[in-house]
Amino acid sequence: MIAIISDIHSNTIALTAVLNDITDRQVERIICLGDVVGYGPDPCGCVDLVMERCCTTVLGNHDCAVTYEPSNFNIGAETACYWTRAALENSTDTDKRAARWKFLGNLSVKETYDASDLDLGNIELVHGSPRRPINEYIFPDDIYNNPNKIRGLFDRIERLCFVGHTHVPGVFLDTPDFYSPEELEWTFEVDSKHKAIINVGSVGQPRDSDPRAGYVLVESGAVRFVRVPYDVEKTAQQVHAIPELDDYLGARLKKGR
Repeated sequence: MIAIISDIHSNTIALTAVLNDITDRQVERIICLGDVVGYGPDPCGCVDLVMERCCTTVLGNHDCAVTYEPSNFNIGAETACYWTRAALENSTDTDKRAARWKFLGNLSVKETYDASDLDLGNIELVHGSPRRPINEYIFPDDIYNNPNKIRGLFDRIERLCFVGHTHVPGVFLDTPDFYSPEELEWTFEVDSKHKAIINVGSVGQPRDSDPRAGYVLVESGAVRFVRVPYDVEKTAQQVHAIPELDDYLGARLKKGR
């Protein structure tokens, strides 16, 4: 079994809750689809945990913005990026500081992971989309508003592609169609005949009106969506205590928006 997480956004409390849940399920392989940092109050802690626990991590747009330069970000997100960069740079532990920057700087934009032991062959891993791995959003409404976009994305994948970025979990099919975890009764049955793009949701900043942290478990023949409660109020208070982080970034956590 494999756990896939994404969009942690410097929320150590949520990440710790998810990692504890994964440990309780005796899952040893963890993949991260990026945005380890950005928005939240503890970038150093989150990078340390991902380096320690994840066997594969890809580059998210916030990871890229913090490491290099933010582009096309709103003012709140841009300010959070600069604060995050300063928090990483001002770490007093020089060895850990260097290791964190090296980790972020070496992340790939796309990875292919061998899941043949689960009868899934190679699975594709990106933050945004198979066409533009860092920055392209795939929204549920795209199946109605831009079906050609969905079909074009499916032309880029062999079988299964896991994404994050929108913070909204669910499964895209090439018909085109989209199914939320609730519609799937929290389990997507995988077969060898059909392609799927699977959004694993967000650990640290869900946006599907459910404030609980989210991730997926991948096993032979199925992808299971998991939600984990955590102390949202405590993370919100940590955000509010940092002047450079917009209070909205804490308030939105309580609503899962």
